[in-house]
Amino acid sequence: MADIVALYGSPRRKGNTATLLDRAVQGARDEGAAVERIFLRDLQISPCLEIYACTKDGECAIQDDYQTVQKKLLDAQGIMLASPIFFYTVSAHTKALMDRSQCLWVKKYWIDGVEFGKGTFRRKGLFVSAGASHGKRLFEGVLLTVKYFFDVFDAELWEKLLYRGLDQRHDAEKHPEYLEEAYTTGRRMAREIS
Repeated sequence: MADIVALYGSPRRKGNTATLLDRAVQGARDEGAAVERIFLRDLQISPCLEIYACTKDGECAIQDDYQTVQKKLLDAQGIMLASPIFFYTVSAHTKALMDRSQCLWVKKYWIDGVEFGKGTFRRKGLFVSAGASHGKRLFEGVLLTVKYFFDVFDAELWEKLLYRGLDQRHDAEKHPEYLEEAYTTGRRMAREIS
């Protein structure tokens, strides 16, 4: 079992968010955490089809790679999620994972009857994102999405690393201060969950 699961949500395996998340992963590992990396682009995860079979027991009826990822996230103490910004939200690979986690929302709030906003956080969540534009509100929508995704895994949005003006493949590498911030945040996360 990994202490931390790192979700790579970019369509590019070596893009800016992957580079930044790699640094956070390295920081956590250097602090002694076991980190498992998962590249969402390599998995078969169907979008949610709103079958609502999950209303019986909180389990999704669609059988694919989602169940494996879900179990790993539920077993971890920390979640690192990285996604570039696409139309002011996460990538399609990331969104498919999030939408399939609706089954956990159903379990938590419908089946188990947890009062909304009254749950406890047992995990820490780190969100890393890069967007091409310098828009003032670039990350507003995505932060709500990520907050509620983490919530169904009983994870707080503990920290966020948000970077504007990164578009081309190696742009993050031109900013050693971003790479250092990601590294030190990974180390801090490992300390906080130990």
